[in-house]
Amino acid sequence: MSTAQDTVLAYHQRTKHQPQRYAAGPETLDWDAQPSPFREWAGSPLTKLPLVADELRTTWSQMDDPVGLPPHAMSLASVACLLELSFALTAWKQYGPDRWALRANPSSGNLHPTEVYVIAVGVSGLADGLYHYAPREHALALRAGFGAVQGASIKGPALWIGLSSIQWREAWKYGERAFRYCQLDTGHAVGALAYAAAALGWRTRVVAEPGFTELATIMGLDRDSDFGLAEREEPEMLIRVALASELDSDLGQGELPPPPAGEWHGQASRLDRHPMYRWPVIDEVSRATRAMAADRAQLAHAASNMKSANPPATCEASTGTTAPTNHDALASSVIRGRRSAQHFDKRATMPLAVFLRMMAALMPHRSLPFDAWPQTASVHAVVYAHRVDGLAPGAYVLARTAQGEAALRAAIHTAPDWARVLAGGGALPLWCIAAHPALAGTLRTLSCHQAIGSDACFAVSLIADFAEPVARQASAYRTLYQEAGLMGQVLYLQAEAEGFRGTGIGCYFDDAVHELLGMKDQAMQVLYHFTVGVPMVDARIVTEAPYAHRAPVAIPSPGQEVPTT
Repeated sequence: MSTAQDTVLAYHQRTKHQPQRYAAGPETLDWDAQPSPFREWAGSPLTKLPLVADELRTTWSQMDDPVGLPPHAMSLASVACLLELSFALTAWKQYGPDRWALRANPSSGNLHPTEVYVIAVGVSGLADGLYHYAPREHALALRAGFGAVQGASIKGPALWIGLSSIQWREAWKYGERAFRYCQLDTGHAVGALAYAAAALGWRTRVVAEPGFTELATIMGLDRDSDFGLAEREEPEMLIRVALASELDSDLGQGELPPPPAGEWHGQASRLDRHPMYRWPVIDEVSRATRAMAADRAQLAHAASNMKSANPPATCEASTGTTAPTNHDALASSVIRGRRSAQHFDKRATMPLAVFLRMMAALMPHRSLPFDAWPQTASVHAVVYAHRVDGLAPGAYVLARTAQGEAALRAAIHTAPDWARVLAGGGALPLWCIAAHPALAGTLRTLSCHQAIGSDACFAVSLIADFAEPVARQASAYRTLYQEAGLMGQVLYLQAEAEGFRGTGIGCYFDDAVHELLGMKDQAMQVLYHFTVGVPMVDARIVTEAPYAHRAPVAIPSPGQEVPTT
């Protein structure tokens, strides 16, 4: 009888792209029949949220200091700002007859499988309850309220964000590999929320306690009658949003929202009435990786022990050199300006200081956004530098933990001699493992022959400690991909802040990457590719404001009374 771990390993192996064949996917795409990127809850009362992010004065560099940045009061307006900077639309694009929306949170193929739920207790101007966030309208659809007894059990104001995945949105285009991409998107969403919260002087943390069943109940996703024929949603996680001082206590980890007690509202909209394909292996791996509450608590406990036993080394020395940056730009501008680069200028170069700052931003002891992540850091970066001034072209390893460095040294057999990169003081655990002047062409081939794999200033393979975590808990398969997605969000926003641009690459030849690095077993596996460079902008594509028909509203300064309408 196969175990959940067997199911995970079989899924991972069968969904690897190979040079001679791609993972199973649809043979044709009808873009006119694409599943709707917007879920609606027909019959749910809608609370329109104000557009306030234009008035937020937090700069990009201020967000790293949770103590020095006065927190905004938790109100309807500030929650609206949180959602505007994390999950709202950031632009409409049009090319010929085609028109599509971009959002603050990135998504594979711009398909957006991630759905967002808001659970609020004691938030000024917002009735206690469970809401679904509607990004097209920038509004909250009430799913259910809380009774007086339930609300009184929580010391407010209190706010949680629930994330779920509608896997068909990804499977429609990517077939069996879609489960991987849904988990990467969940990780990106964690990062998007963490940065948005920091701009308000808040912090976030993934709540470790609830398992799959509890998450489904908390978000109302176990209510069969509310879905009917509509595509179901897979509960992913619950995230606590609070002041930094609150999350430093047990409040952020131990306190769960009360179950809704009032009347339920809304019927889920169907996104695709005529699906052409079915991918049952996605359901199989979903079931195999659903965490029980004890699983999540065990992971969080392990992470807590790891952090206390291994205090991080400082990386300030690596970021001390100067180069043009946007760090004094408004955080809202950096966040909403994020785009996925479609083409890179292959003549452009990156200053070494910028590259080192981006590497430092990936280290897990950074307060933002990794304080949101309760698990031990298990994903590391193999960086392929193409055109970084002052750095020889080649392959480099950024080991994010001492344990990870040991695992990478054991796994990477093509590079027995590692040379420490001493630029910027050498505080980063960055190692050169191979000089390779012609690496760009190889990376293009490995990234499914895509030019974005070769034309950037640098590319990254995010590689995870894989076999051991999955052997312990099949649910680790989700968290590894989510951690990789979280790191991808760091690269997206750091690139934007530095005047560059990034793009995530889900299509790569898994085992060919392993072969390049001499990785001969499944102890470590590549989960994600990412590239950063100078974008080439297509002037033919027209850009429109995301909510041009609505007027922005000023957000009050911290401590001021916040309007409720």
